[in-house]
Amino acid sequence: MSLKVMAVGAHPDDIEIYCFGSLAAYAAMGAELALVVATDGALGGADPKALRLLRLGEARVAAQLLDTEPVFLDFPDGSLVCDGPLVAALKREISSFVPDLIITHADNDYHGDHRALSQAVHLAASFSAPVLEMDTLRGTGFVPTHYVDISAHSDVKTAAIRAHQSQDPERFVAASEDLARRRAAECNHLAGMAEAFAFSPRFPFADIRDLLPPAPPVTPVARRDRT
Repeated sequence: MSLKVMAVGAHPDDIEIYCFGSLAAYAAMGAELALVVATDGALGGADPKALRLLRLGEARVAAQLLDTEPVFLDFPDGSLVCDGPLVAALKREISSFVPDLIITHADNDYHGDHRALSQAVHLAASFSAPVLEMDTLRGTGFVPTHYVDISAHSDVKTAAIRAHQSQDPERFVAASEDLARRRAAECNHLAGMAEAFAFSPRFPFADIRDLLPPAPPVTPVARRDRT
């Protein structure tokens, strides 16, 4: 039985920016993936209906890079709250897919929609699956517990971000590449790229190492006191 991984993002490009490299690594391992987008992405344009359709289409193009189709919960962009309807919608997707692991936003991320979704995912997951939180924008306030080597998957991540042409994607390409290099450097993997995640053990999920793709290789620091 293959591993089943669900990624839940607040907006149509969040999964691509924060964890698409790891999802590509999962796909290479033969894992079954589910991509869930909570909001309609319609905020910020002169024509919300047209922007919604455009952004959902962009998300579909990006998901095709992993041979999957995203699920859209279609909550209003910019006003996501951790309430009964959101938790219930997430529970339906979790019950339908039955993931081994759920990836979502950090609960201290910069965007209110991200924070609300993180809380709701944790509530919806309950005893069903462990929840892994993905990095914040530029890593602000984030303390990783796990790293995934995405060196072989950085090109597909970049392509996925660029699928969202309505969002001026080059700024996110640059930010995500910079952060991926920094996260790899934290592991002393200076030539690679990595995505970082944080996991808080909660009963009955205490250890998720077997649910993750390979981490960056360990490169010991040279001992200068040895000749």
